[in-house]
Amino acid sequence: MVHQLQSLFSLSLSLFIVLNAFGNIPLFLSLLKGIPRKRQKQIVFRELLIALVIIIVFNYIGVWLLKFLNVTQEIVQIAGGVILFLLSLKMLFPKEKTKIEKELKKITEPFIVPLAIPLIAGPAVLAAVMVYSPQIPNVIMIGAIFIAWAATLIILVLSAHLSDWVGDRGLIAIERLMGFIMVLIAIQMFLTGLKIFMKT
Repeated sequence: MVHQLQSLFSLSLSLFIVLNAFGNIPLFLSLLKGIPRKRQKQIVFRELLIALVIIIVFNYIGVWLLKFLNVTQEIVQIAGGVILFLLSLKMLFPKEKTKIEKELKKITEPFIVPLAIPLIAGPAVLAAVMVYSPQIPNVIMIGAIFIAWAATLIILVLSAHLSDWVGDRGLIAIERLMGFIMVLIAIQMFLTGLKIFMKT
């Protein structure tokens, strides 16, 4: 029981970091600028709900897809580690978001793209789900997805308030901390896959 709780907490934390809630706050605020606060929260909830459905569906079809393509688990771990590592570098050394924000401002009210996909249900999350789902019992996996999703939802619903409280520098500092932790997760994932590959 204790081991299962530890696995649930560890996996939830990993998925939460990969979802990059703090890093997405500036983009969400820019995209929803000019929309009333109440409506902003409704949009965030709707988009997060869509993202949750996509992640859960991918949790089930990902394993089947890998078997269909005859891709082994260790290859998925190596590839997932590389993807997470590259994305974590973007979190550690983010480019200026002004160009992205200008593009986002052209959209009056987002639907699915770009909030649900790819900002939330992006390649990093889907790769992580593909790696973890064959190794983790389904109950723990779904529980971890819900916990990570709920924490992300709370942060993004309160994004305007968090931005006021923490400020831009605070958000950057948190994003870089999350990026550093994600680097560790990516390296561990890569080395685990490589170790299994070398044995086989």
